[in-house]
Amino acid sequence: MNFLTHLFLSSGAPELLVGNLMGDFVKGRLDGRFPAGIRQGILLHREIDSFAGQNWHFLRSKRRLDQSFGLYRGVLVDLFYDHFLAAHWEDYADVPLSVFISDAWRILYEHKEFLPDKLQRILPFMFRDWLPSYSDIGGIAAVLHRISRFRLKRANRLAEGAEALSRHYGVLYGDFKKFFPELIAFSEIRGAPLT
Repeated sequence: MNFLTHLFLSSGAPELLVGNLMGDFVKGRLDGRFPAGIRQGILLHREIDSFAGQNWHFLRSKRRLDQSFGLYRGVLVDLFYDHFLAAHWEDYADVPLSVFISDAWRILYEHKEFLPDKLQRILPFMFRDWLPSYSDIGGIAAVLHRISRFRLKRANRLAEGAEALSRHYGVLYGDFKKFFPELIAFSEIRGAPLT
């Protein structure tokens, strides 16, 4: 669910950005299914997720959340970290967040023939409603509510996640500030353009 992070870590390379966003929507082997740059982006997405899942700071953030969130603690931390990135965007990017979102939307639209149907269906919501609202806790609360009600079949407490973000805001942001530079360094090596 950390869509903003995946877009940000795409080094400004259009096909890498497309593939990196597609990562949650493409399963299995990639043999010949996509152009090389998109394939590299999908692989980068998978490597980013693997890196986060093993990173000490990310794991500490998950442990800060109540165990009753269960397996969804990782989803919450993903979204919380997207919130911190959006809220402190100017610390990491040279262009305003609104410009970045607009540019990413244009790139994805130009490559729409490669996008899975499910991703094509949610893109308008993602770019019109979700990403622009990530810098606000209320925006994160709305996204969590939608995920809880419409994307997940089993009972869950995701809709209560914004409360957990507010309650642990300072320490979670501290974890993010240590995690994110490590993730950027990792992504720069893994996402280097193909030669």
